Amino acid sequence: MNSPTSDSSLSAFDKARNGLWISLQKHLETVYAAEKSFRAAVPRTEDLPFSAAQIDPQQLFEYQQQRAELRDLYLDETTQLDSLVKAVRLKSYQEDEKKLLLLMILGYMDVAATIFALLDTHRPSRLEPDEELTETTARFERIRNFVRLNIKGIAGLLPKLGG
Repeated sequence: MNSPTSDSSLSAFDKARNGLWISLQKHLETVYAAEKSFRAAVPRTEDLPFSAAQIDPQQLFEYQQQRAELRDLYLDETTQLDSLVKAVRLKSYQEDEKKLLLLMILGYMDVAATIFALLDTHRPSRLEPDEELTETTARFERIRNFVRLNIKGIAGLLPKLGG
């Protein structure tokens, strides 16, 4: 444990970095738990997407509940990530410090993206269109691309444009 003295000697950036690290770990735990529950509810079939007509109604109900929970978590996480990335960009940290925070966020996003992709791959073959989910997926990718761009920096792109 850190003593109060060492906590007070941390810079604002160090406190933000430590807070972000703890927060991302908690978010990962939540996302991993949702993944575990979702995978447990996915019907055991040889083919994905699966035919809902061939699934026991109770199992299909459980699947739909877990899918809804994972979907709602995806929407919530995307909204929180958008706010978090904006907050990092507005802070008065050094650019390298901002890049470090964004790199931590990007690592979380890459892990979360593989889990949220299950909504597209582990699903019934016939599924009603979900505009909100489609919009969230596009928003998540825009945020992730924005984070990547800010980590790399505009200057890192210029040589590629000229070549």
